[in-house]
Amino acid sequence: MREEITEYLKNLQDNICKSIEITDDKGRFKEDNWQHQTGGGGRTRVLSKGRIIEKGGVNFSAVQGELSTSLKTMLKVKENLNFFATGVSIVMHPENPFVPIIHMNVRYFELSDGQSWFGGGIDLTPHYVDLKQAKGFHEKLKASCDKHDEKFYPNFKNWADDYFFIQHRKETRGIGGIFYDYLKPDLVIPQTNTIHSKSELFSFTKSIAESFAPIYTDLMHANYSKAYTSEEKKWQLIRRGRYAEFNLVWDRGTKFGLETNGRTESILMSLPPHADWDYNFDVKAGSKEAETQNLLVKGTNWI
Repeated sequence: MREEITEYLKNLQDNICKSIEITDDKGRFKEDNWQHQTGGGGRTRVLSKGRIIEKGGVNFSAVQGELSTSLKTMLKVKENLNFFATGVSIVMHPENPFVPIIHMNVRYFELSDGQSWFGGGIDLTPHYVDLKQAKGFHEKLKASCDKHDEKFYPNFKNWADDYFFIQHRKETRGIGGIFYDYLKPDLVIPQTNTIHSKSELFSFTKSIAESFAPIYTDLMHANYSKAYTSEEKKWQLIRRGRYAEFNLVWDRGTKFGLETNGRTESILMSLPPHADWDYNFDVKAGSKEAETQNLLVKGTNWI
């Protein structure tokens, strides 16, 4: 299924870029094609200074090569094996503080010994948490999951809470979403104790991938025209700083890209165009900023 999955992901990149451009109504993605030194390559697409999106990236890659020593350790593999990895990765940084940051990644990984698995997920990082929108976001992800396995959403939601956690800050990156990895065909998924075929796992991944555009374009429409103050813009920059901290320190996708000698510009596409790190930034008690800060905890039931 390698070719089918790869072709699907290329089309996914095209469709999502088109949806974002139509909604933004100003920005256009610029494409940068690149080759990986051990085989394969990708298409990096970045939109800058749009009407709604200040910086957004939609990346496709399909790379292959021999597992490095560090990847062998990460994957608990001792033999000398080749790998193939393909995926689409997305991050959107909006201009308006009331439009949330969003991230999605869907990917497929294959080893030359026959092992293969799917991974991915979507998470939302509002600068200001809107409880109604947070509820709607999680409801839509749950609906996408439930079509395939009712155990997926609760387990993958908890996985996202654990994964998108800034350990050195003791806070979640945002309101989470779902995260999953190492979903291997015809084997028990430890988190759900269920078994699914390769075609079923691919179908699930497609459902998650295709939920991105309607979810985020709705949030863009709902929030981009809201008035904001300089203080609210400042808070956005502080929250962007926390976002960058997670991506640089804890994100496994960033680490994998660098470990496989991937293209640095594409790997670091996820970073915001501007961010602040004020020393010992003070969040005033009772403020909107404090309300959001207090919601950045694991285990919140948004539905």
